[in-house]
Amino acid sequence: MIQNWLKVFVYHFKQHKLFSILNVLGLSIGISGLIFAILYWNEEQSYNEWNPEKDKVYEVINDLGDSGKWAWNVAPTAPILEASSKNIESYCYYTAWYSEEILSYNGKKEMIKKIGAAESNFFSYFPFEFIAGNPKTAIQDQSSIAVSEAVAKLFFKDENPIGKQLIYDGKPYAVRGVYRIPGKSSMAPDVMLYLKMDKNSESWGDFNYGLMLKVNSPEKAAAVAKEIEAIYYEHRIRKEAKNMGISEQDFIKKYGKITVSLTSLAKARLGDQISGLVEGKGNYQFLIIMMGLSVLILVLSIVNYVNLATANAIKRAKEIGIRKIIGATKKQIVWQFIFETVLVVCVALILSLMIVELTLPYYNSFLQKDLQLIGSQFYLQLLLIVVVVIALAGIFPSVYVSNFETLKVLKGNFGRSKNGVWLRNGMLILQFCIATFFIIGSYIVYQQVNYMTNKELGYKGDQVLTIPYRSKRDGADFARYKTIQQELQKIKGIKGVGAGTFNFSGNGATSSTGFTYNDNPIQAQNMGIDFDLLKMLNIKLLQGRELTPELASDTINSMLINKTTWEKMGEKDPVGKEIEWNGSKLKVVGIVDDFHLYGLQREIPPMVFFHIKTIPWMQTNINRIYIKVDPQNMDQTIAGLEKFWTQKVDTEYPFKYDFVDKEYARTYETYVKQRNLFSLLNIVVITIALFGLFALASYSIERRIKEIAIRRTLGAETGMLLKNLSTQYIIFCVIGFILAAMPAYYLLNKWLEDFAFRISITILPFIIGFVVLLSLTLLIVLSKAYQATRIDILKYLKYE
Repeated sequence: MIQNWLKVFVYHFKQHKLFSILNVLGLSIGISGLIFAILYWNEEQSYNEWNPEKDKVYEVINDLGDSGKWAWNVAPTAPILEASSKNIESYCYYTAWYSEEILSYNGKKEMIKKIGAAESNFFSYFPFEFIAGNPKTAIQDQSSIAVSEAVAKLFFKDENPIGKQLIYDGKPYAVRGVYRIPGKSSMAPDVMLYLKMDKNSESWGDFNYGLMLKVNSPEKAAAVAKEIEAIYYEHRIRKEAKNMGISEQDFIKKYGKITVSLTSLAKARLGDQISGLVEGKGNYQFLIIMMGLSVLILVLSIVNYVNLATANAIKRAKEIGIRKIIGATKKQIVWQFIFETVLVVCVALILSLMIVELTLPYYNSFLQKDLQLIGSQFYLQLLLIVVVVIALAGIFPSVYVSNFETLKVLKGNFGRSKNGVWLRNGMLILQFCIATFFIIGSYIVYQQVNYMTNKELGYKGDQVLTIPYRSKRDGADFARYKTIQQELQKIKGIKGVGAGTFNFSGNGATSSTGFTYNDNPIQAQNMGIDFDLLKMLNIKLLQGRELTPELASDTINSMLINKTTWEKMGEKDPVGKEIEWNGSKLKVVGIVDDFHLYGLQREIPPMVFFHIKTIPWMQTNINRIYIKVDPQNMDQTIAGLEKFWTQKVDTEYPFKYDFVDKEYARTYETYVKQRNLFSLLNIVVITIALFGLFALASYSIERRIKEIAIRRTLGAETGMLLKNLSTQYIIFCVIGFILAAMPAYYLLNKWLEDFAFRISITILPFIIGFVVLLSLTLLIVLSKAYQATRIDILKYLKYE
């Protein structure tokens, strides 16, 4: 029986090669899209799965109201909490960033990009597999260092690394442990150092550290958050209010209070809170978009298959009738057509795996991931996909075919039957609906990204280089920079040199300080600058004057503010007014226009500008040197700059530079990728939909071929025939568009909510979506209909 079914399948496959290939290709594209999404989903979901402590470990997030949510914490909180709370087992402070430094051993130097620091119990929170040493003592003091297996092999080859000394930042560190990270982890350092904390610190304003807690049980997390809030109230609000001579309620009204939340390690990667864990957060929204779009494409492919299968069944009606006459049961016919669906799906699955294997490198480049197609990691999901596709694509067509009435079929009038037409029409409308959503969505995403690309940012960075500057934190960083500046200005093609404590990569300023003016609390970004840096970046001055070296006060007590700070101050004319800033009294001498330091997802924050020398500790925050270059002979200028930098400034580290505008463009790189993805999927969806429309129109018109011949005999004109044959498809197109319009508007509006600066959704994308969809529909349907009107009438009417 199976052999017979196989022969019948092969026969029909050969007889209808084009439609069979379209079926297989459509399903393979749908399945491959879902495989891609599953690979991405599995990788993101695998973070911290290996960690047995993931449900007990929580990171502390502080909501400072207008200043935003911070994953950084102050030093005194945890010791007080541990002494007073019965709900936590321990705590661990860590640096919420990686350092990138050179390590050396016996003269061998290597750049290590992921150097972390934490308290000595770090490895009980992230229990990596220790190959050598003891995790409890691996970072027990300031002379200890723990390294990953890869770093150990890099420096020590086959030697035992325990006790060997690595030189880091000019100091020797003894290797106390070698670890291997078992899987994806929210902390995955190459090297770990000991972080020394001041247990008796009373600094309640310096939010500098990540903080993890081990909570006794998940149910206690909310209680612990309340305990931390109580600590802030007791030691921060109450003390500050007393010192200021105001009530605690007035203090809260004026400065706000801190709201604390805890995020478990299990949810840190894809949760809705920010995270200080250094490997960062996954893009949960993008992950859901990927899964949703992939499922939609697979649904479209299945709908396509069902439509073609039910339409093609009409041609096989006599075959089914004869099978029933010679004794085939309804159940056998159902299983025969399910068997054919299984064969098609299996071929499509093989083809989809080939597509994934061939295009995976491009997909990895797109996501900046290292995903691998390993069957053992997702075979159950793959099996589930196959079962679902077979069930959805195979069961209805097979039941539909098995219900053919034998007498009607054998009399030859089944071709005019209306059976199954309502389903095919409904599914065709669904195809139009999905295609409409993708066309509209693709255009709106394109509009937003285009808006981001072309928006006026408030500065000009196309001829300004930004170079990372490594501060030595020895009190002489600014003097060292001034020497570098003098030498750089001698290089031909360099038109200006400046320094700053901020960058345009999305990280912004290196520090933020709150102050109050007219009872208005303002949390501003600290923008330490050298003279003429703002002029170099073409940042517009709105009022007052810029900082100048001609006035000694401009390195002592002068400051600039941006437009947002001006608005928050509630002062009509702030120029000349004094602001009490972090214990210093600074005079506002000018107001600069707002400019985008962070991505367009964020509002422009308040900023205060002062010369780097004005605030003594600010020079240790210098992290960028900005250089304006002449566009003529730029390559020679950059070559001369690189030579000077590697010989005189930083002899050990590779020379890195970027243009300011290109550095900023990376802040919305993810959305550019989303636009490209949407455009690609849009092409795929339209292609699959057109496959189905082409095949369905072909079957539908072929069924009406005698009707067309009779109409032509009776004198019907070609135009009238084309109108008659295409009207139903235009109606289906309109219905599909109407059904998709509101979901598209709602979902794209939700996507745009992530942007502080965004487009408004107008009617234009919907008009374009409808015109494109209708044009493609008419192109396919009218081309098939026109072919039908050119038929040889005698061929179809000679037996009538």
